[in-house]
Amino acid sequence: SKTFGGVQALRNASLTCEAGEILGLIGPNGAGKSTLVNAISGVLKPDSGSVRLAGEEITGRGPEHCARAGVGRTFQTIRLFKDLTVRQNVEVAHITCRAVRPDAARRIGVDQLLQQYELASFADSPAGTLPYGRQRRLEIARALALGPSLLLLDEPAAGLNEAESETLAIAIEGIRRDVGCATIVIDHDLRFINRLCDRLCVMDQGQVIASGETEDVWRDPRVIEVYVGQSETA
Repeated sequence: SKTFGGVQALRNASLTCEAGEILGLIGPNGAGKSTLVNAISGVLKPDSGSVRLAGEEITGRGPEHCARAGVGRTFQTIRLFKDLTVRQNVEVAHITCRAVRPDAARRIGVDQLLQQYELASFADSPAGTLPYGRQRRLEIARALALGPSLLLLDEPAAGLNEAESETLAIAIEGIRRDVGCATIVIDHDLRFINRLCDRLCVMDQGQVIASGETEDVWRDPRVIEVYVGQSETA
């Protein structure tokens, strides 16, 4: 749970995500999705409740500790080191991985990530000069360079066209094969979410109102009323 002033941003919100699983976290604007991801990644300290990563308590320990523990993430608004090159952005994260999780660092390399996310030809370019879609890819590559056991993707398909979203979905599916980490994806592109995710978790007003297999969740009356219904009348 988390309160900002008189606003209850999270109300006993709870979810789990297993290794190798891709979980979609969806809901209307203001539902609490980004607040929940910020609590998981240490950006925010919840007022109550706990965050556990593979059994380790990481609640409120700060983003640096959570990253070292194995939480990688991207942001709703892209946050790259724009004056560093594409390669340097990925290397920064990989240096941390080599220091704290050397086994993970040996399984995934900087050149491999640049190739996988179609960034090799831009390796020496400043990150801030990349087209928007490639900046999104670079953020994911940098997060993966941490060798995470949990990857949090906050609106990775935002601003992408349908073809770019499909290419990105294929790349994210590759994470399951190459890294095997748990992955939580927030996005408003329902085609992208339904195509990509194993399970869905739906939030509204700071609460988890439905969670389960994709088809079951979309049949839930609460989801139809709160999420799909709103989308249809927008």
